[in-house]
Amino acid sequence: MTDSSPPLPSVDDLVRLSGREGPVTVLKRTRVLVIRVGDVVVKAHPPATDGDALARRLAAVRELDYVLLAPLGLERLGDRLVSLWPAGEPITVDDLDAGAAPWEEGGRLLARLHSRPVPPGLPPAGGPARARRALAKLDDAGVPAAIAAPVRAAYRTLWPDTPRDARPDARPGMRPDDDLDGAPPTRLTHGDWHLGQLVRRRGGWLLIDPDDLGGGDAAWDLGRPAAWYAAGLLDPGSWDRFLSSYLAAGGPAVSASDPWRELDAPARALTVQLAATAVATAWRAGEPLDPAAEALVSACERIVAATTVSI
Repeated sequence: MTDSSPPLPSVDDLVRLSGREGPVTVLKRTRVLVIRVGDVVVKAHPPATDGDALARRLAAVRELDYVLLAPLGLERLGDRLVSLWPAGEPITVDDLDAGAAPWEEGGRLLARLHSRPVPPGLPPAGGPARARRALAKLDDAGVPAAIAAPVRAAYRTLWPDTPRDARPDARPGMRPDDDLDGAPPTRLTHGDWHLGQLVRRRGGWLLIDPDDLGGGDAAWDLGRPAAWYAAGLLDPGSWDRFLSSYLAAGGPAVSASDPWRELDAPARALTVQLAATAVATAWRAGEPLDPAAEALVSACERIVAATTVSI
């Protein structure tokens, strides 16, 4: 298959835009290009990024001291917006291998974020629409129908009785199985949280990457670790550290007595999203599914089976 994605800007262009000197490291090169130059990180956003929405999100971040890393600026380079950030220290493989992943810190930061008011004019959180976009990757990669079938079947269970114009791709703040009268409270939500969205800065941890920051169902921010836990990819101890810290810090997205009442729908949607992305990536690379991808596909099969049994 040919890749029709617009070309990325050059690393040299981003280095010049940073106005810094020092070692240059490419941190990410996908639909976006992220580099570090000395003590600054520079991110070239996708060409279709809504400039007004991104500017509103960055303005909101500047008011969230001790929760989110504040940007240094926002520039334009050709057809791309480019944001500049102070460099932080990301989680390392050694942290994970040593059992030192900052689950507690992540839970506490999310609790603080979810407890802040939603700034006026902030766009809806981008989390729920990600499952739909991930499913489209199966078509883009040319994944055969038989291989994609478990993921597609699980996706269809997310909105069995919901009209198309009421689904999260039309109303991004909704959970998959919410009806129009029963949506959860709108809270300030990160929109794409996982451990990679944490950095150490000046002795403390902060959230990063507010591209999907907005008002929505805050349970979605807990959905990815919940999906990993349900798929057997996150050990019970780590899950308990994360959820317990979130609740102890006053996290309002889930109830302490029955957190899965709020987590079930986001966890199922994130399972579909992660499985679709993993299957499409493996097929495009001509590689077999790795154990994590296999576990996510198996989780999709269980979602379908459980839905069938409940009917």
